[in-house]
Amino acid sequence: MSTPTIPARRRRAAPAAGSTPGTSQGPPRRRRAALLPTAALLLGALYCLLPVAWVLVASTKSGTELFSTFTFLPGSGFGDNLADLGAYRDGIYWRWMGNSALYAGLGAVLSTMVSAVSGYALAIYRFRGREAIFNVLLAGVLMPPVILAVPQYLLMAKADMTDSYLSVLLPLVLSPYGVYLGRIYAQAAIPMELVEAGRMDGAGEWRIFLRVGVPMMSPGLVTIFLFQFVAIWNNFLLPYIMLSDDTKFPMTVGLFTLLAQGSSTPALYTLVITGALLAIVPLIALFLVVQRFWSLDLLSGAVKS
Repeated sequence: MSTPTIPARRRRAAPAAGSTPGTSQGPPRRRRAALLPTAALLLGALYCLLPVAWVLVASTKSGTELFSTFTFLPGSGFGDNLADLGAYRDGIYWRWMGNSALYAGLGAVLSTMVSAVSGYALAIYRFRGREAIFNVLLAGVLMPPVILAVPQYLLMAKADMTDSYLSVLLPLVLSPYGVYLGRIYAQAAIPMELVEAGRMDGAGEWRIFLRVGVPMMSPGLVTIFLFQFVAIWNNFLLPYIMLSDDTKFPMTVGLFTLLAQGSSTPALYTLVITGALLAIVPLIALFLVVQRFWSLDLLSGAVKS
């Protein structure tokens, strides 16, 4: 009767030269490689936040402290700056703030509605010239807004609509980039099976769009609204060309006029800086409010393809 042989234990590989036995060579290299993009992101964040930090600190300084103290040393004049800004020309800054809210809010809502309808139609329906229209929209995305400002002014002047609220609102309603995002998101979020099921149940196309398309496109529509609101809120060239009445100015053009007067009246510099700080607050509040609606996986898995 033969005795069973015991299998020999597998030998461990010898450690590499210059390394400590029992330590792994892979993870430290991966950790070092992961530090590079993290460091790049931190540098980018510092680059973007440094001007905001400067505005925050400079808004606390009085006119004399602004030019005589260290750049990032807080001052003691923030309350006086707010009072002076509110009292300047009977509170015209708050009029500018209200105009910006009107242009950005109403313009972003109308632009989102147009982008939703147009993007849904380009994604769902098949018709002749669809790709040609989409290519023209892509060309519009690549077109700088500066090039379109003067032709838009000439069109509004021909219609005798310059120096009015509509002269700023109407050119902002159609956003090529918003329509592009609307089509891309509609293609990704709306299964054709749901559209066909709605048609088989007797629903009209408009009802399918409102009951099926809009709820499933809502995260993309929130994105379009945010992009448009921020773009219109920060828009300067179009209202600068269209408007001559300073009571209709948005905040960007109003602060520019204050800055231009600051060369002869240095005391206005503190008002400009304080106004620029207050201009950031509505954008931050908007992002905090709509953040809970920004869900990319809304209604995901409704249909198995």
